[in-house]
Amino acid sequence: MKANYLRYVLNFKRPSGTSRGVMTTKETWFISLEENGKIGVGECGILRGLSIDDRPDYEEKLKWVCANINLGLERLLNVLVEFPSIQFGVETAFKSLQVDSKFNLFPSEFTKGKDSIPINGLVWMGDDAFMRKQITEKIEAGFDCIKLKIGAIDFQTELDILKSIRKEFSASDIELRVDANGAFNENEALDKLKQLSEYQLHSIEQPIKPMQYEAMAKLCEASPIAIALDEELIGVFFDTEKENVISSIKPQYIILKPSLIGGFLGSQKWIDIAEKHQVKWWITSALESNIGLNAIAQWTYTLNNKMPQGLGTGSLYTNNFHSPLTVKNGTLQYDINTNWKLNII
Repeated sequence: MKANYLRYVLNFKRPSGTSRGVMTTKETWFISLEENGKIGVGECGILRGLSIDDRPDYEEKLKWVCANINLGLERLLNVLVEFPSIQFGVETAFKSLQVDSKFNLFPSEFTKGKDSIPINGLVWMGDDAFMRKQITEKIEAGFDCIKLKIGAIDFQTELDILKSIRKEFSASDIELRVDANGAFNENEALDKLKQLSEYQLHSIEQPIKPMQYEAMAKLCEASPIAIALDEELIGVFFDTEKENVISSIKPQYIILKPSLIGGFLGSQKWIDIAEKHQVKWWITSALESNIGLNAIAQWTYTLNNKMPQGLGTGSLYTNNFHSPLTVKNGTLQYDINTNWKLNII
């Protein structure tokens, strides 16, 4: 078996803002395997400033993986425990090598084009006019679940935006989720959650920064809005630690990004622990290209979770790869009449 890797920079169609800053590009890496004339491909979707494996030795680890690919998947995943995005890429590449078509990783009614995945429409941070424009576009595109990034602009402006949505659409018409990306101060968080609750929100992701277990536990107990852990799961490598996060914080939801938490195997461990504690969950992409998004979407469909998933990121880039993935009427669909077009592998 031979293995190679390649760096690729995705360009956003327009700057995309969160409370951590504004993104115009997104770096990613691809690993390709070749064996007996077959090719497998996986994406190592790193997010600079967020991924636990955003480290100076990242590329060196990719080189090591390619040089030692014959160790096999299980041994490689064990060695790569501190590099969850590379775990995801390697896991996907091996899966890709084993199937009849390198992109049909989890054959299902979804990949046959006979079923779809409900997804949320994502609204990025920006000024009032920009956010309102995005919301209008999402509603017109048929989304009945909208997720808004909050925490970077004036809080009152964000409340006004939510108020304006609720004036026109009830909670039964449009499900609203918000994501603070840890933007709230611990001392002010509960008051802000109470103000946000006036607008019948489904949930809020990561209201305060991670690793404040006691403070987050208190919020989850007292909040009038369901809290979903997101960044809190990053860098939690071992099952005992995962169990501690869930049992001590007692969130209402967790959000799983395979590129950030160790691929499908790492995500499944979180799911098993969450369900043991009656904690609900959904899957979200981490701004991968269509290669990584395709793998995550196909796997997600097999989990039979009927909640809207966070998988609508494929149209963010000017130089993404042409794929069968398409967003229509608030769902992610697989167009069997559309072929992949790649210029890198």
